[in-house]
Amino acid sequence: MSPRVLTVRETVGVRTSLRVNDTTHELSVDSRLTLLDALRDVLGLTGTKKGCDQGACGACTVIIDGQRVLSCLTLAAACEGQHVVTIEGLARSDVLHPMQAAFLHCDGFQCGYCTPGQILSAVCAVQEVHAGVPSHVTPDVRQTVNSTTLTDEEIRERMSGNLCRCAAYPNIVAAVRQVLSAAEAQSAKADANEVRS
Repeated sequence: MSPRVLTVRETVGVRTSLRVNDTTHELSVDSRLTLLDALRDVLGLTGTKKGCDQGACGACTVIIDGQRVLSCLTLAAACEGQHVVTIEGLARSDVLHPMQAAFLHCDGFQCGYCTPGQILSAVCAVQEVHAGVPSHVTPDVRQTVNSTTLTDEEIRERMSGNLCRCAAYPNIVAAVRQVLSAAEAQSAKADANEVRS
Protein backbone atom coordinates (compact mmCIF):
# COMPACT_ATOMS: atom_id res chain seq x y z
CA MET A 1 0.00 0.00 0.00
CA SER A 2 1.38 3.41 -0.90
CA PRO A 3 1.39 6.21 1.67
CA ARG A 4 -1.45 8.68 1.49
CA VAL A 5 -0.41 12.17 0.39
CA LEU A 6 -2.10 15.07 2.11
CA THR A 7 -2.13 18.43 0.43
CA VAL A 8 -2.51 21.67 2.26
CA ARG A 9 -5.09 23.89 0.66
CA GLU A 10 -4.37 27.53 0.11
CA THR A 11 -4.96 29.80 3.05
CA VAL A 12 -8.01 31.98 2.93
CA GLY A 13 -7.20 35.66 3.38
CA VAL A 14 -9.69 38.01 4.96
CA ARG A 15 -9.74 41.75 5.23
CA THR A 16 -10.38 42.94 8.72
CA SER A 17 -10.19 46.14 10.68
CA LEU A 18 -8.66 45.91 14.14
CA ARG A 19 -8.94 48.75 16.65
CA VAL A 20 -6.00 48.31 19.00
CA ASN A 21 -5.09 50.86 21.67
CA ASP A 22 -7.30 53.52 20.03
CA THR A 23 -5.68 53.04 16.60
CA THR A 24 -7.49 51.35 13.73
CA HIS A 25 -5.49 48.98 11.54
CA GLU A 26 -6.75 47.68 8.17
CA LEU A 27 -5.33 44.19 7.67
CA SER A 28 -5.47 41.41 5.12
CA VAL A 29 -4.64 38.24 7.04
CA ASP A 30 -5.07 34.49 7.03
CA SER A 31 -8.53 33.74 8.43
CA ARG A 32 -6.91 31.37 10.97
CA LEU A 33 -4.56 34.02 12.39
CA THR A 34 -4.95 34.42 16.14
CA LEU A 35 -5.21 37.83 17.72
CA LEU A 36 -1.97 37.08 19.58
CA ASP A 37 -0.06 36.50 16.34
CA ALA A 38 -1.68 39.54 14.71
CA LEU A 39 -0.62 41.74 17.61
CA ARG A 40 2.95 40.42 17.78
CA ASP A 41 3.82 39.52 14.20
CA VAL A 42 1.69 41.90 12.13
CA LEU A 43 1.34 44.99 14.33
CA GLY A 44 4.65 44.66 16.21
CA LEU A 45 3.05 44.94 19.65
CA THR A 46 5.23 42.45 21.49
CA GLY A 47 4.09 43.25 25.03
CA THR A 48 1.46 40.52 24.74
CA LYS A 49 3.38 37.30 25.35
CA LYS A 50 3.06 33.85 23.83
CA GLY A 51 3.35 31.39 26.69
CA CYS A 52 1.56 28.09 26.19
CA ASP A 53 -0.43 28.94 23.04
CA GLN A 54 -3.24 26.82 24.52
CA GLY A 55 -5.09 29.27 26.77
CA ALA A 56 -3.70 27.80 29.96
CA CYS A 57 -1.18 30.38 31.22
CA GLY A 58 -2.72 33.84 30.67
CA ALA A 59 0.49 35.45 29.35
CA CYS A 60 -1.45 36.49 26.24
CA THR A 61 -4.28 38.24 28.13
CA VAL A 62 -5.64 41.40 26.49
CA ILE A 63 -8.76 43.44 27.14
CA ILE A 64 -11.48 43.40 24.48
CA ASP A 65 -14.40 45.75 25.06
CA GLY A 66 -13.68 45.79 28.79
CA GLN A 67 -13.36 42.02 29.21
CA ARG A 68 -10.17 40.02 29.66
CA VAL A 69 -9.58 37.64 26.79
CA LEU A 70 -6.90 35.07 25.95
CA SER A 71 -5.60 36.32 22.62
CA CYS A 72 -4.05 32.95 21.71
CA LEU A 73 -7.56 31.46 21.52
CA THR A 74 -9.17 34.38 19.71
CA LEU A 75 -9.17 34.81 15.94
CA ALA A 76 -8.03 38.24 14.82
CA ALA A 77 -10.88 38.51 12.30
CA ALA A 78 -13.40 37.87 15.09
CA CYS A 79 -12.30 41.11 16.78
CA GLU A 80 -13.55 43.39 14.03
CA GLY A 81 -15.66 46.18 15.50
CA GLN A 82 -14.27 45.64 19.00
CA HIS A 83 -11.68 47.62 20.93
CA VAL A 84 -8.56 45.70 21.92
CA VAL A 85 -6.29 47.04 24.66
CA THR A 86 -2.80 45.66 25.10
CA ILE A 87 -0.22 46.51 27.74
CA GLU A 88 1.21 49.13 25.35
CA GLY A 89 -2.10 51.01 25.41
CA LEU A 90 -2.75 50.99 29.13
CA ALA A 91 -0.62 53.97 30.19
CA ARG A 92 -1.57 57.48 29.12
CA SER A 93 1.41 59.39 27.73
CA ASP A 94 4.11 59.19 30.38
CA VAL A 95 1.67 58.38 33.20
CA LEU A 96 1.44 54.74 34.22
CA HIS A 97 -1.95 53.17 34.76
CA PRO A 98 -2.56 52.76 38.53
CA MET A 99 -2.21 48.97 38.17
CA GLN A 100 1.15 49.30 36.43
CA ALA A 101 2.33 51.62 39.20
CA ALA A 102 1.06 49.21 41.87
CA PHE A 103 2.91 46.27 40.27
CA LEU A 104 6.10 48.32 40.40
CA HIS A 105 5.50 49.48 43.97
CA CYS A 106 4.59 45.99 45.26
CA ASP A 107 7.20 44.07 43.23
CA GLY A 108 4.40 42.17 41.49
CA PHE A 109 6.81 40.64 39.03
CA GLN A 110 10.11 38.78 38.89
CA CYS A 111 11.24 37.90 35.38
CA GLY A 112 8.44 40.01 33.87
CA TYR A 113 7.32 37.56 31.20
CA CYS A 114 3.78 37.11 32.55
CA THR A 115 3.49 40.68 33.84
CA PRO A 116 1.61 42.23 30.87
CA GLY A 117 -1.10 39.56 31.06
CA GLN A 118 -1.19 39.75 34.86
CA ILE A 119 -1.65 43.53 34.80
CA LEU A 120 -4.42 43.47 32.20
CA SER A 121 -6.20 40.67 34.05
CA ALA A 122 -5.87 42.60 37.32
CA VAL A 123 -7.38 45.72 35.69
CA CYS A 124 -10.43 43.66 34.74
CA ALA A 125 -10.57 42.00 38.18
CA VAL A 126 -10.79 45.45 39.79
CA GLN A 127 -13.54 46.44 37.34
CA GLU A 128 -15.45 43.28 38.31
CA VAL A 129 -15.18 44.19 41.99
CA HIS A 130 -16.39 47.75 41.34
CA ALA A 131 -19.34 46.27 39.41
CA GLY A 132 -20.15 43.94 42.34
CA VAL A 133 -19.55 40.77 40.33
CA PRO A 134 -19.06 37.72 42.57
CA SER A 135 -16.33 35.13 41.97
CA HIS A 136 -16.38 31.36 42.43
CA VAL A 137 -15.23 31.76 46.04
CA THR A 138 -17.54 34.60 47.07
CA PRO A 139 -19.09 33.35 50.35
CA ASP A 140 -22.58 34.65 49.56
CA VAL A 141 -23.32 35.61 45.96
CA ARG A 142 -26.46 37.44 47.12
CA GLN A 143 -24.26 40.02 48.86
CA THR A 144 -22.63 42.79 46.89
CA VAL A 145 -18.90 42.33 46.44
CA ASN A 146 -16.81 45.41 47.13
CA SER A 147 -13.25 46.22 48.07
CA THR A 148 -13.98 46.16 51.81
CA THR A 149 -15.50 42.64 51.72
CA LEU A 150 -13.02 41.25 49.19
CA THR A 151 -10.65 38.64 50.59
CA ASP A 152 -7.20 37.76 49.33
CA GLU A 153 -8.65 34.36 48.41
CA GLU A 154 -11.11 36.11 46.08
CA ILE A 155 -8.34 38.16 44.48
CA ARG A 156 -6.35 34.96 43.91
CA GLU A 157 -9.43 33.31 42.36
CA ARG A 158 -10.03 36.27 40.04
CA MET A 159 -6.37 36.10 38.95
CA SER A 160 -6.22 32.29 38.73
CA GLY A 161 -6.18 32.24 34.92
CA ASN A 162 -2.77 33.91 34.93
CA LEU A 163 0.23 31.82 35.91
CA CYS A 164 3.48 33.23 37.25
CA ARG A 165 6.39 30.82 36.98
CA CYS A 166 8.39 32.94 39.44
CA ALA A 167 5.62 32.72 42.08
CA ALA A 168 5.15 36.45 42.64
CA TYR A 169 1.54 35.79 43.67
CA PRO A 170 1.60 37.45 47.13
CA ASN A 171 2.94 40.65 45.56
CA ILE A 172 0.39 40.49 42.73
CA VAL A 173 -2.41 40.22 45.31
CA ALA A 174 -0.87 43.19 47.17
CA ALA A 175 -0.83 45.24 43.94
CA VAL A 176 -4.51 44.51 43.25
CA ARG A 177 -5.39 45.34 46.85
CA GLN A 178 -3.42 48.63 46.61
CA VAL A 179 -5.40 49.72 43.54
CA LEU A 180 -8.70 48.74 45.19
CA SER A 181 -7.79 50.66 48.35
CA ALA A 182 -6.76 53.75 46.39
CA ALA A 183 -10.01 53.67 44.41
CA GLU A 184 -12.05 53.32 47.60
CA ALA A 185 -10.22 56.23 49.23
CA GLN A 186 -10.81 58.35 46.15
CA SER A 187 -14.51 57.42 46.13
CA ALA A 188 -14.86 58.28 49.84
CA LYS A 189 -13.17 61.64 49.23
CA ALA A 190 -15.55 62.39 46.33
CA ASP A 191 -18.54 61.46 48.50
CA ALA A 192 -17.32 63.77 51.28
CA ASN A 193 -16.89 66.63 48.82
CA GLU A 194 -20.38 66.02 47.46
CA VAL A 195 -21.88 66.17 50.97
CA ARG A 196 -20.14 69.52 51.62
CA SER A 197 -21.51 71.03 48.39
